Amino acid sequence: MNIDIIKEEENPMLHRTDVRFEVTHEEATPSRLSVRDSLAAMLNKDAEEVVIHKLDTKFGMRTSVGYAKVYESPSHAQDVEQDYLLERNKIAVGDGEKAEEA
Repeated sequence: MNIDIIKEEENPMLHRTDVRFEVTHEEATPSRLSVRDSLAAMLNKDAEEVVIHKLDTKFGMRTSVGYAKVYESPSHAQDVEQDYLLERNKIAVGDGEKAEEA
């Protein structure tokens, strides 16, 4: 699996960088988590700071185009991202107290 970054855009208000990338793969489309881990390693970030939003593969092609948000810390990701995206990306949702209060 080879990842090429197409575009990086800083978003200082939300403490993140928006990244558009292209993945070239030999076999089937790689999993969201393996792409997240590879992208995090490439950007020298912790895997919990990277949230993959989109990963599209065209039929019959060996390339996928994706969109990710790379945060300064996992807590910034938890503050901004929706719970279902955190769950898809296996990022632990903090504040277990909120669930107990409800």
